[in-house]
Amino acid sequence: MSKVIVVLPAYNAEKTLEKTLKEIPADSVDEIILVDDGSSDKTLKLARRFNLTVYHHKKNRGYGANQKTCYQKALEKGADIIVMLHPDYQYDPKLIKYLVNLIKENYCDVVLGNRIRSRQEALQGGMPVYKYFSNRFLSFWENILSGYNLSEWHTGMRAYRRAVLENIDFENNSNDFVFDSQVLFQIIEKNYRIGEIPVPVRYFPEASSINFSKSVKYGLQTMLVAFKFFLKRIFNFLKCKFT
Repeated sequence: MSKVIVVLPAYNAEKTLEKTLKEIPADSVDEIILVDDGSSDKTLKLARRFNLTVYHHKKNRGYGANQKTCYQKALEKGADIIVMLHPDYQYDPKLIKYLVNLIKENYCDVVLGNRIRSRQEALQGGMPVYKYFSNRFLSFWENILSGYNLSEWHTGMRAYRRAVLENIDFENNSNDFVFDSQVLFQIIEKNYRIGEIPVPVRYFPEASSINFSKSVKYGLQTMLVAFKFFLKRIFNFLKCKFT
């Protein structure tokens, strides 16, 4: 039996946490870990009311730092499969079982929840126009430089086999939002198998979303990460060819 742990990197998720928890399939999950990243609302108090394993950052450390704690704690607790889910109810928790099964059945090492099936669906689901086009551009850029063909690189719903997180150096990644992109490039560098399943697009006022200026910063950082990965591959190729 594989031990499945869901990790929730939470920050000011008071308004959406309960809805998220209610839809996590109990028969597919052994434990839920919530890491509160110094929320200013009642996220921490609410989380402690439910049957969760709760950890708390006294100060806000950043999205990447939150995930680092999530994965550290899940690995310490012996998780075989770790599912990262944003607790803002943007992603449908009922789909967790499908991500998990693709790993259990040994089809994939990593499974991503893909929100982008069509432009119409994404926009009708409330995704802001600028976010849709920036998502498409960045995913195109990352696919070109990585040699992969992922539908979406910027999803907040992901499942990992234990060995993946044990064998990539996520601890030294950014504490900011670009952490997600860094992790995927590390996974590709190790040649792990990545799969995707479709998830509905759900944008609404209570859901977390970074503002325009932070989105621009994130986009530029992501492009740089992708370019560094590409240069590293070119360097390694030339090194092998001429040594």
